[in-house]
Amino acid sequence: MKALLINGSPRLHGCTYTALTELKKTLESEGIEVELIHVGNKDIRGCIACRKCHETGKCVFDDIVNEVAPELAAADAFVIGAPVYFSSPAGGAIAFMDRLFFSTLGVDKTMKVGAAVVTCRRGGNTASFDVLNKYFTMTGMPVASSQYWNMVYGGSAEEVQKDAEGLQTMRTLGRNMAFMMKSIQLGKAQFGLPQKEPATFTNFHH
Repeated sequence: MKALLINGSPRLHGCTYTALTELKKTLESEGIEVELIHVGNKDIRGCIACRKCHETGKCVFDDIVNEVAPELAAADAFVIGAPVYFSSPAGGAIAFMDRLFFSTLGVDKTMKVGAAVVTCRRGGNTASFDVLNKYFTMTGMPVASSQYWNMVYGGSAEEVQKDAEGLQTMRTLGRNMAFMMKSIQLGKAQFGLPQKEPATFTNFHH
């Protein structure tokens, strides 16, 4: 089983990386293969709703989003980590997630475990956490939780290392994710995936 971890911070080895590394080590100790990809330093433009991806199966902007899309399709779990900028996730992380999840609407994500990890110096963490979880809860992905919301505090990697509760939260998240992944694998083998109805779209505008 494999978990795909995304570092949505512009900084390669900053606070988000530190939190995700703690999570990565725990997942690996539970026998889960982990790939950590840094996207936050890439030039990622936002979605323009051209819907070309629905025709071609990939985003019209051929960048890191299209590189990660097949990794998401193959993974059993997906984690997006991002720092807080002005009380919401960093813009690059949002642009990446918008385009990744919109361009892969044709990829069945049912029962892939999803988790969000946020880092902040002082505030805006719960608002950012809520934003990132929205991608999972509209695509059939069970959301993994921990002993507290999945966040760490610190203005630098060194400060995050001192956040004992935050790092413990990452380790608990890792163990919970591993349990969910293994349990879902057993459930799929015995019961299969839940039956799906054809999607219905309601629009009251005329």
